[in-house]
Amino acid sequence: QLQLVESGGGLVQPGGSLRLSCAASGFTLDYLAIGWFRQAPGKEREGVLCISSSGGSINYADSVKGRFTISRDNAKNTVYLQMNSLKPEDTAVYYCAARRAPAYCSGYVTSFASWGQGTQVTVSS
Repeated sequence: QLQLVESGGGLVQPGGSLRLSCAASGFTLDYLAIGWFRQAPGKEREGVLCISSSGGSINYADSVKGRFTISRDNAKNTVYLQMNSLKPEDTAVYYCAARRAPAYCSGYVTSFASWGQGTQVTVSS
């Protein structure tokens, strides 16, 4: 059974950095697309970045271009979201989600069947 566990969230000052991790178990990343989504209070969940089973990545949020990157470590079966130059508007619960068959990226919440529990990121001075 596919399971996802996020970690790495926390409180950071504006301009700071965080790296979120999404550890997958039950399936290898070779067969999964992994998306990072976020949901701020009172807002809909939105796609941020995604990495496909072949390793290609897509950015779905213009607001994070040039600041956030996605990567994966196949040996650890883990996907990372590196967040730099953080802003207060990046404050949200961040979720990773997995999609297989097809294992290519999508920015739609409904395209992903498996979700992690979420990790809170708060950007504040």
